[in-house]
Amino acid sequence: MKLRGVRGATTCDSDSKEDIFSAVQELWRELQTNNLFEEEDIGAVIFSSTPDLSSAFPAAAVRALGWESAPLFGTVEIDNPDAVKKCIRVLVLWNTEKMQKEIKHVYLRGAALLRPDMAKQD
Repeated sequence: MKLRGVRGATTCDSDSKEDIFSAVQELWRELQTNNLFEEEDIGAVIFSSTPDLSSAFPAAAVRALGWESAPLFGTVEIDNPDAVKKCIRVLVLWNTEKMQKEIKHVYLRGAALLRPDMAKQD
């Protein structure tokens, strides 16, 4: 088995717990649906948020979905004037037999500006 990285990002409409949970849970479901990973295969999950989001921890949104044993970690990004605003990014460290080219990264909402070639098509 190899350790692979699965990337994703999304944005929130506002800095509220409800908006943060909604955006993170939507992103998490898309990552799971596209990659079919299971909790026991996850080495760790790292979330980052832009400094304009402080009302909730993104990891708490995943815990609310029932993910209880995977290590989840959150951090705040630097306050870069060129950054996408109200953005949450995630890096899932996944033990899998898949090749890196088979991994499906997910970029939703305003985060599609980060990687338009990987954004979910509506």
